[in-house]
Amino acid sequence: MIYITRRERFSSAHKLFRQEWSNEENLEVFGKCSNPNWHGHNYELFVTVKGEINPETGFVIDLKVLKQIILTYVTDKLDHKNVNLDVDFMKDKMASTEVLAVEIFNQLKPHVEALGAQLHKIKLCETENNYVEYFGE
Repeated sequence: MIYITRRERFSSAHKLFRQEWSNEENLEVFGKCSNPNWHGHNYELFVTVKGEINPETGFVIDLKVLKQIILTYVTDKLDHKNVNLDVDFMKDKMASTEVLAVEIFNQLKPHVEALGAQLHKIKLCETENNYVEYFGE
C-alpha cells in the first residue's frame, strides 16, 4: 500500500452563523467569523489517496486525472465563491472548515474509487495555523 497526495488551492468567503439564533448569540459563539458581511480564506486542500502501484504505469492513480477530479467536483465549485450561498454540496450546512472537509471528502470519494484507488484523507488548511484532517470516519 502506498499513499500519494495532491495539493490544490482555492479562495472562498463564508460566515459561521445559525439562522435561528440572534446576531448576539451568533457573535457570542462564532465571534468575528459571524460577520454579516462575510469573511474569506485562502484555503489549501491536500487530497491523499492510497492503493497498490499499477505495475504497467507505476502509478496508484494518474495525478493529472486526480487533479481534474478535484477541480471539477471541488475547487471549481469553491474558488472565488461564497460557501454559504454558492456551493451546491454545502447547501443548508454549517460552513465550518470541519464540515467543509467532510463534504469535500464525500464529493471526491466515489470518483477516486472509480479509478481503483481509495480516498485516504482530506487535509484542509483554513489559515497557516488552523487545519482539519478527515479520514472518512
